[in-house]
Amino acid sequence: MGERKIGLVATIAVAVVVLVGVSIGLLAFDPRTTGADALRTGGLAAGSVVALYALWLNDRRRRVEEERHKLENRRADLDRDRVADERFARAVELLGHDADQVRVGALHALAGLARSNPDYTQTVLDVLCSYLRRPFWHHRHTDDAPASAGTPLNTDDDGPVQWSRDAKDGAERKLQVRLTAQRLIADLLPAAGDEAAPAYDLDLTNASLEYFDLSDRKVGTLILRYGMLFSDNNFSRCEYHGDVWFTGTAVGAGRLYGRFRCDDAVFHQRAWFPGVEFNGRSSFRRTRFHGRTRFADSRFADSVAMERAEFHGPADFRSVRFEHDADLSGTTFHDEAQHTDITTSPDREVVLPDGWKAVRA
Repeated sequence: MGERKIGLVATIAVAVVVLVGVSIGLLAFDPRTTGADALRTGGLAAGSVVALYALWLNDRRRRVEEERHKLENRRADLDRDRVADERFARAVELLGHDADQVRVGALHALAGLARSNPDYTQTVLDVLCSYLRRPFWHHRHTDDAPASAGTPLNTDDDGPVQWSRDAKDGAERKLQVRLTAQRLIADLLPAAGDEAAPAYDLDLTNASLEYFDLSDRKVGTLILRYGMLFSDNNFSRCEYHGDVWFTGTAVGAGRLYGRFRCDDAVFHQRAWFPGVEFNGRSSFRRTRFHGRTRFADSRFADSVAMERAEFHGPADFRSVRFEHDADLSGTTFHDEAQHTDITTSPDREVVLPDGWKAVRA
């Protein structure tokens, strides 16, 4: 306040000096100028000085306001970050709750946090994937109950351990929570073809999944090594911008049939399927593989369709077993393709690319 008063007094003093100086100067050096004209011109000059001071004062006030707004916005951002961190920590804590409805609510809270704070999306996806990587058994997958599944109906050493009613109910409740986590993962991923959206990574190593659907989604790196895929799993029309790992995964193992759909998908980097057990129908129709691809040592126990698939990088089909119908008609290879030691079933219809040979076993 003191500086403003000093500036105002100084401006008035300068304006008076300018008024007097201009007026006297005009009267002294221009005989044609009357006193009124000289005073009017001096007043305009003095007014210009005051106007310049007013402009400087307004600019200073504007800069002060901008700094204040920046500080307020920064404070608001910090408050939002603090609230978001608290929401995240609370939701993660609730994932360990005994009640399945509380865990479902925690999953939705995490997804809501990711939607309102995009910076959290990858972290939330990591948490959801981590939840799905937890050991899980269901009575529709296997007859044998693990020790952690509950009290069995019989403990006869000569027969399989059967699931108790409580164990079945508990597994079903856990399954519903896991299905929610799967659905939220798909919802948080951007649509395939959205070039502006980031490609998020998924780590589902050893995960047990059922009805997993990533169709029409954009994914970065996908790790599903040694996983278990039950029922109908759909990866069709996905765009994978990072490496994809399905090494050792079993599709439809146990008592539950498993179907694997991956039609019209695009793999921009490595696509790794070595040692995968395809126990249900599988399809890779019109899928494009732009990086290195490997199906070596995989087993197709049911029909497989790979019509018009494109392999633009090296492809490895060594020791693949086709135990049912197989259709690779129209498949094109633009790089080296290894296809030795392929085995097929003698009573099934198998169509392989030109030049490929297989042993009927």
